[in-house]
Amino acid sequence: MPRHARIQSQSNMYHVMLRGINKQQIFYDEDDYLQFLSVLKKYKIECGFSLHAYCLMSNHIHLLIQTGEATDLGNVFKHIGTSFVYRYNIKYDRTGHLFQDRFRSEPVDSDVYFMTVLRYILQNPVVAGICKYPSEYRYSSASEYLEDAKGITDTDFACSLLGKDLKEYLNRTCNDKCLDIEQNAFTRCSDQQAINLIKEKFGTLTPEVGKSKEREIFAKEMKKLISQGISIRQMSRLSGISKNIIERMLKEK
Repeated sequence: MPRHARIQSQSNMYHVMLRGINKQQIFYDEDDYLQFLSVLKKYKIECGFSLHAYCLMSNHIHLLIQTGEATDLGNVFKHIGTSFVYRYNIKYDRTGHLFQDRFRSEPVDSDVYFMTVLRYILQNPVVAGICKYPSEYRYSSASEYLEDAKGITDTDFACSLLGKDLKEYLNRTCNDKCLDIEQNAFTRCSDQQAINLIKEKFGTLTPEVGKSKEREIFAKEMKKLISQGISIRQMSRLSGISKNIIERMLKEK
């Protein structure tokens, strides 16, 4: 099966996820976590990217990074993967790949979505039931944001967006849905592709659709659009229709 072209970010900001092959565990002990962070720090310097957040879960990894103008995202993760897996395979007397396929990524092209992804990443252990608060998890950027700990994360940008309200925002329980281990990131539409598909189906799509007598018809068409790679969140953001309204419409027969 041919690979789909990776959606490029206009801001060079990406939410990246790596998962263990066959959903297998990646990290078995503290040394594994620390080794990955050491490799991440090394190539952060050598490849010249900014790291705004990370969270290392047992079988997958979330990163929020911004590459430089001359930095290729694929090369970054080729270096990181090769270096970490080489040492990992020696330690566990194994051969072959550790990570599932290519890394997954989604562009982060607005300050609003940057903050959504940041919170989503740091809340991962909380949602998984591992801890009650993000800062209690040892293998993420949470303590650097919430307890002013020193680490490898570039926290200035997020702080400039929310200032004194940042900690309250990151601690707030949320139902944010971003790139996760069950999604196929390569079938998603870019915003421009989504806009073109929406115009083709509806001409224009406004918040009033949610109140329309023809909402059942709209719901059927929305289902078709979603099957073509538009996410519910993307549909909501581009049309102005509440995500909750879209979800209710999609459940209607």
